[in-house]
Amino acid sequence: MKLSRAFLALGVTAILAGTPARAVELSMVSGDTGDGIKVLREILDRYEKDSGNKVSIVVMPTSGTDQFGQYRLWLAAGNSDIDVYQTDVIWAPQLASQLVDLTAATKDVVAEHFPSIIQSQTVNGKLVALPIFTDAPALYYRKDLLDKYGAKVPATWKELADTARLVMDKERAAGNRDIWGFVFQGNAYEGLTCDALEWVMSNGGGQIIEPDGSISINNSQAAAALDMAKGWVGTIAPPGVLAYQEEESRGVWQTGNAVFMRNWPYAYALGNGEGSPIKGKFDVAPLPAGTGEGARPVATLGGWNLAVSKYS
Repeated sequence: MKLSRAFLALGVTAILAGTPARAVELSMVSGDTGDGIKVLREILDRYEKDSGNKVSIVVMPTSGTDQFGQYRLWLAAGNSDIDVYQTDVIWAPQLASQLVDLTAATKDVVAEHFPSIIQSQTVNGKLVALPIFTDAPALYYRKDLLDKYGAKVPATWKELADTARLVMDKERAAGNRDIWGFVFQGNAYEGLTCDALEWVMSNGGGQIIEPDGSISINNSQAAAALDMAKGWVGTIAPPGVLAYQEEESRGVWQTGNAVFMRNWPYAYALGNGEGSPIKGKFDVAPLPAGTGEGARPVATLGGWNLAVSKYS
């Protein structure tokens, strides 16, 4: 295995497991969003300078669903072309049998990470992936537009819908015909699962599968949350939101054509980048709560990890 002493995990911590006797060429697969590939390349450049090894990036589609499907195909075929996989936080159990146990190699650095994240990447006592970063989604809102119309940051989904409609209607009446109230991830992929889990759980409808293994989705509060989200499409959200993933949502938002957006932290720096039409005009807040019994703000745990293929 060419990674056994050369390269066990990358990312912010740039963890190295030792110095190889000679330089090796490594291949890492990633489907990061926004400028994630650019940032990864910068990190890899520093690693290459320090180690003498070379790392190429195999760029994947940004859809987590597409990535996971391709990973399973490659690993099932025993593909030795990919050394390191960038994996989502929920994939460890499904891929564990084809990944290297990193427990011994990372024993000096695991304490630097959240214990719950390390636990999520540990399967049958084996640490099969190490975190690059952990994150959670937020509600992005146009501070300038809320201030313009005397509106407050919404604390509930109902308040969001009402405020989105108010600002959208007034902006359109003033000539801004392209603006919408709210954009999110509505495509049929892993991102929609995250969004829907937040809507349901924040409305007191459970978390679909409870810690004890029971299925809880069949309840009135969960149904009400999904009906609520359905009602957004074509009213405060564009009909095309049903095809949006993270980048499509950000595209509408960053061109100034949405009052609110649900998205991950990566969109913050991009929205404030040079040339962005919304630079300095927005802020973020926790995702809203529902209105049912037990309602509270909920955010899906996100983040990415690095795993080593046992076929490397």
